[in-house]
Amino acid sequence: MALKVHGLAKSMPVSCVMLCLAEKELDFEFVHVNFSKGEHKSHPFLSKNPFGKIPVFEDGPITLFESRAITGYIAHKYKDIGTDLFRHGNIQEAAMVGVWMEVESQHFSPPTTAIIYEMFVGPIFGHTIDQSVVNMNIEKLDKVLDVYEARLSTSKYLACDSFSLADLHHLPNIYYLMKITPCADLINSRAHVKAWWEDISARPSFVKVAQGLTLGE
Repeated sequence: MALKVHGLAKSMPVSCVMLCLAEKELDFEFVHVNFSKGEHKSHPFLSKNPFGKIPVFEDGPITLFESRAITGYIAHKYKDIGTDLFRHGNIQEAAMVGVWMEVESQHFSPPTTAIIYEMFVGPIFGHTIDQSVVNMNIEKLDKVLDVYEARLSTSKYLACDSFSLADLHHLPNIYYLMKITPCADLINSRAHVKAWWEDISARPSFVKVAQGLTLGE
């Protein structure tokens, strides 16, 4: 099999890559990276990503890392298969996909990742939850979601009226946010954000990938 994804199924960036492949209806081999044994910090993994982070994606002779770069590659190379995640047929919609992917990367991902780390990842490794960090990032996220509510009041999805990479990259973070943090009301209290979340989280691709987003170690 030519396509390979290296990582942990519960990882948010890794699950974004798997979601993209599922939306494209592409088969792939999943290669589990054992963090407890330090496989991500040793060879041969470091020859694929010298930064020692997941995911790593292989497509024949092509090896990529960084989830947004990987999903962008998949969306472009396999544009005629499955869901058109980059809106190739409409330059305005494609531009908006780029805009909202940047919004997700710069404004949504940092506070949600910080909250999830403090409340889920850190305690796995024996770290005590720093409530001040959680509260600070909840405040940041609250403001971001006000912007989302306004946007989604005029558009079914973030970039346009079709599902795209801009929506896809939110799925794992919101899933964990809803499951393991006290932040579900930030989503549920906003009618348009809630409707958007219920829509995108019901997609068959996410229902399948979410099975790997386990809450234990």
